[in-house]
Formats: sequence, C-alpha cells, structure tokens
Amino acid sequence: MDSVAVELAQPAQELTIFYLFMRADIIVKAVMGILLFMSVWSWAVAIEKFLQFRKAAAQAARFEDDFWAGGSIDDLANRYARNPKDPFSRVLAAALRDWDSFSVSRSGGAEANRELTRMEQGLGILAIVGSSAPFIGLFGTVWGIMNSFRSIAASRDTNLAVVAPGIAEALFATGLGLVAAIPAVIFFNALSSQLAKYAVRLEGFVDDLSALAARES
Repeated sequence: MDSVAVELAQPAQELTIFYLFMRADIIVKAVMGILLFMSVWSWAVAIEKFLQFRKAAAQAARFEDDFWAGGSIDDLANRYARNPKDPFSRVLAAALRDWDSFSVSRSGGAEANRELTRMEQGLGILAIVGSSAPFIGLFGTVWGIMNSFRSIAASRDTNLAVVAPGIAEALFATGLGLVAAIPAVIFFNALSSQLAKYAVRLEGFVDDLSALAARES
C-alpha cells in the first residue's frame, strides 16, 4: 500500500514549472517564451508610464500654482516658455506665438493634442498584451492537449500518471497567458484613467489661456 502511495505521489512532485517547461515540445516552449517576454515587456512599459505620468502631474501642479498665483503672463513666459520642459510649458510657448483668443485656442490646442499623443505612446502595447496573451496561451494549451492525446494513442495507456504531465503542461500555458494578460489590462485601465485626468487639466489650461487672451485683446 505504501509503495502505491509513493508511486502516485512521484509524478505530482515532478510537476514543477521547470519540469513542465523542459518536457514541452518546441511549439509549447515557444508559446511560453513569448508569453514570458510579453509579461516582462508590459511590466516595463507600465512602470515607465507610471513614473512619466507622476512626473508630469507634479510638473503640472507646480505650473498651475504659478499660473494662478496672480503673476503676469510675461513672468510665466520668462519662467516656462523660453525653455519649455513639460507639456504645460510647451502649450504656453505655442500659445504665445500668436496672442489672441482664436490663435491661442488653435495653436495651444494643437500642441496639447501633440503632447497627449506623445504621452499615450506605450499604452497600445499594454492593450495588445492584454487582448492577445490569453489566446496565445490557449493555443499552447490546445497544442499540449493534442500532444497528450497522441501520447495516449501511442502508449495505449490512459493511466493518470501518463496523461497528467501533458495536461499540466497545457494548462500551464493558459496560466502564463493569464499572468501576462491580467496585469496588462489593469495597467492599461489605470494609466488610461490617469491620462484622461491629465488631458482634462491640459485642455482646461488651453481654455484659460484663450479666455485670458480674449480679455487682453
């Protein structure tokens, strides 16, 4: 009885991540490698974008404090527009080229759109990973199950110890797909929300500049 228990326990002990990867065929290994790369890539993009958005939000807060502090537009131009280093400063520099309400709205709005487009770069990668990784993992699962069935047909043995590694290998591919996709979707939604809030602030600044130019003209 004890020998049977040991025999049944041995395959379970062997079903480690490394074991499942090493016993997989080249197709499933390629799927696992692609999913691992996609997961690392999405994390790298997400960390970079979070840091970029946090920096942009801090710069925007400082700029808005100075803008509403009651100083003149010339003071703002000297401090920010001469050497613009953030989106708000670049929008101000674009608006000052033609200081009237129509030109400010047009040139400032165009610059704001360019800045938002630049900040949006990278989010598409997260969307691609989030939408495609589960299907890539599913492909690996289907391929692994097909291999298991071929093994069953070749050995004519339906013992669980024979089919379990192949099934576990197939399900591992699905698991990797979800590991890559779920964080990517969360990151995409969180970053898109931050970008939308920043866009409202930047577009509101364009409207404020346009109103200020209209009062001074």
